[in-house]
Amino acid sequence: MARIVAIDYGRKRVGLAVTDPQQIIANGLDTVAAKDVLDYLEKYMQTEKVECIVVGYPKQMNNEDSESMKYLRPFLGQLKKKFPDIPIEMVDERFTSKIAFQTMIDGGLKKKQRQNKAMIDKVSATIILQSYMETRRNLL
Repeated sequence: MARIVAIDYGRKRVGLAVTDPQQIIANGLDTVAAKDVLDYLEKYMQTEKVECIVVGYPKQMNNEDSESMKYLRPFLGQLKKKFPDIPIEMVDERFTSKIAFQTMIDGGLKKKQRQNKAMIDKVSATIILQSYMETRRNLL
């Protein structure tokens, strides 16, 4: 099997997570500058087989697109152009940052470590990926 990559896209930073090759476990991969994410993914995919890319879908509480979509749309276009053979799935990312922060607290991280926004982005990407994997398992 191939891996699944998840993206928590932000204007400055992008959190990345990935499954193991058997698609059992979601792990944080890295946090990279938004301007570097496509090059990072291209290098990653030269050594690892990826079957799907999951991107966090920013929605408001009323289920409409959030303001962040205006930044995400151009990125999605670039992503599809760069990796035309890899399907891209969108996953609702509401509350992922809050869940990530709480996960860090529950994991015993000190206050200074929890203020690391790059860590929050990577954990958020992992939560997005875990959510996608659970939804997919429930459909099987």
